[in-house]
This record gives sequence, C-alpha cells and structure tokens, in this order.
Amino acid sequence: MAKTAEYGLGPYTFPRGWFMIADAAALDDGRTLPLHFFGRDFVLYRGKDSGKPILLDAYCPHAGAHLARSRGAVDTDRITGDTIRCPLHGWRFGPDGRCLHIPNADAADIPSSASVKSWSVTEGMGAIFVWHDPAGGEPDYSVPHLAEWDDPSWVRWKFDDCGVLNSHPVEVVDNIVDHAHQAPIHGQAVTYFEVEFDRHHAKQREGGNSRTVLSEDGSLLTIDATYHGPAILLTAMGGQYPSYFLLAHTPVDDGSVQVWHATLVKSQNAIATDDDVAMARAFQAASLAAIMQDFEVWSAKRPALNIMRIPTDGPYGQNRKWYGQFYMPREEGARLAESVRGTYGVPGVPRAPA
Repeated sequence: MAKTAEYGLGPYTFPRGWFMIADAAALDDGRTLPLHFFGRDFVLYRGKDSGKPILLDAYCPHAGAHLARSRGAVDTDRITGDTIRCPLHGWRFGPDGRCLHIPNADAADIPSSASVKSWSVTEGMGAIFVWHDPAGGEPDYSVPHLAEWDDPSWVRWKFDDCGVLNSHPVEVVDNIVDHAHQAPIHGQAVTYFEVEFDRHHAKQREGGNSRTVLSEDGSLLTIDATYHGPAILLTAMGGQYPSYFLLAHTPVDDGSVQVWHATLVKSQNAIATDDDVAMARAFQAASLAAIMQDFEVWSAKRPALNIMRIPTDGPYGQNRKWYGQFYMPREEGARLAESVRGTYGVPGVPRAPA
C-alpha cells in the first residue's frame, strides 16, 4: 500500500474533517471501546450522566496503561458519571481529559500535566463521528443529517462493518469521478454523468440502467452522491426503491482505511412495517454486494499514484486537487478547492438533466 506522501496530496499525513469512528450501537451496553485511527489509539465510551459519546487518547499519563484494553479485577465503576477510571492505578479522568481523582492522594497532589487529549465527537444517524484536524483547528462544517432519518416511513439503516481496506483513501474517493467502471463492475449503462466540486463538497450526478437488483424492474437508476468532506459519502438513489446509502471510510494508518456501509430505504407506508424492514434489509444487502465489487478491486489493485489519462476518463485530476485540500493548512486548502470549483462532464456522455 502507498502512503500519503507518495500521492503528493499535501504536508499532512492524515486529512482534516469529520470521520466516522463507530456504530453508536456498540456503546449500548456501557462498554469502553479501544479504537485505532489516524495512526493513534483511543478509548471511546458513553457518559452515564450526559449520555454523550466521549473520545480520549488511550494511554494514562501516569504509567501508560490503556484505558480500554486493560481491565482490573474490580471493574464495576470503570465509568462513573462522565468519567473513566484507569484500570492500573485507579486514576480517574473527566470528559475533557483532565485527571480529577487519584486514590489515596489529595486533589492538590494531582499533577497539572495529568491529562489525556479529549476529541470533538458528535453522534448522528446511528454513528459516532470525530473531528480530526492535524493543525488542531475547530470544525468548519457540520456532519450531514438526512431529514428522512426522522421520517417513520423510511427504514433506518444498520451498519455493515466492511473491515479494514489496505488502500489509501484517495483510491476510494477516486470512485466519485470514475464513470467508466460502472459497466464492467456494476453492469450499469450510464446515460448521463457529471461531477461538481464546491468547497468541502464533491457531488456526482449520474443515471443509467442497471442489471443488478438495485433496479431489477429496468427503471432508470439515478444517483446523486455527495462527499461531505474527505470521508463521508451520502448517495440518494432513485428508481424502484428510493433510498440513501452511506459509505464512510476513516484512516486507520497511513495507507489503510476502516469502511462502513449502510442504506436508508423508503417504504410504501406512512409508518414502516416489519415487512418493510425485511425489504429494506434485503435491499441493503444488494447495495453492499455492489460496494463489495468495488472493494474487491481496491483491495487487489496496485496504487494509482498517477493515472494514465485518456479523454473519456472522468475528472481525476480535479478530484485529487479537491481531495488534497484536506491535507494542507486551511487557507492553502481553500485556494486549492477554489481552483477546481465547478462542474465537469465527460466527452461523449450527456450531462445531468436540469
């Protein structure tokens, strides 16, 4: 697998933006989750007082114990309120990462440097997201939310954990401009295609007839896919089953990503029934099968550090510039994003209808 520096994306090893780090359901039983993203270790837990997810760096500053992976003989009070206790010596840390209590020690004895880094996280649509910025800046855009998530006629998704893909995320993001893979990989005849780059959004508008079960009645399958930052893709699909699918990919180490997939499906009823849920789960399985066709190729290909371009390729060069904005300081990234802002088509392929 290739590294960020080999692609020439920018000075940062890992990009700036919002990233999915967990299925929120994984915290339902009060567990502490050990996580590894961006080349570092974390602990994730849900505060009992606030009910909010809390993400801290994993290692206690005292003697280096992992706050999630190590368990003491007595573990009933690991999480108290919104605090977490180190299993080795019992030091307790608040949601801001500061040490609040040390057994058998006075508050005045707590070192001022006794803290772990706390991360900005938010929860939405069944997922937990972290804000990652190598420069330490605050979020400059929001995690997307679909109004359909709150509509009882839509069947909410359950996440498919696709595992770790040993490929750089730029290879995944390239998919948004790659109209030519639709026929050989997915059996879709593309009838229109265009891509728009606009600040932290990259939008693909595509239509075609597919021989997959995503549109088994032969109706036109329309795809309006939008990247919200570098790693959250939401796609509205029209056709036989109006739906949205989410693809989230978060860097694990330099050159690998954790991938999740999920599908939100419209039912025919004002309130989705058990039969609607079964239909939606079957549709999500079909959507996952389509994604895994891409996954199979990504996992076996060599890195495309430079793409041998032909005129009928999609706008790969503009896409990589757009994606590169997240690997550099904000002002420089904003200038790069502005340089490719606009809508691009493919020679010989009609644009999206107005």
